[in-house]
Amino acid sequence: QVQLRESGGGSVQAGGSLRLSCALSGAAISGTYMAWFRQAPGKEREGVAAINTGGQYYVDSVKGRFTISQDNVKNTIYLQMNSLTPEDTAMYYCAADDWIFDGRWFLGGEYKYWGQGTQVTVSS
Repeated sequence: QVQLRESGGGSVQAGGSLRLSCALSGAAISGTYMAWFRQAPGKEREGVAAINTGGQYYVDSVKGRFTISQDNVKNTIYLQMNSLTPEDTAMYYCAADDWIFDGRWFLGGEYKYWGQGTQVTVSS
């Protein structure tokens, strides 16, 4: 049974940093397509970043500020978030699937497994 568990959310002032973690159980992370999504109140869910053996992918609004990485030993992915702004405030979710077409990484409907989410709040 595949399970995802996020951690690392919290409250931070604008310009600050946070690192989110997503621990995967029930599958090997090296063979799994992993991604981060976020959803702010009143807004649609948005793909933030994804990682697989082919590389990393980012939504334009976080390029240069966020970095997605994975630790195959810990079976965990991370999202390092720097230069945070109030617009980054959202619930952040980890998602996974066996395989995603790279061009569709940002579509939440492509992913089979989801975590419960971790809240990120950035104050101005």
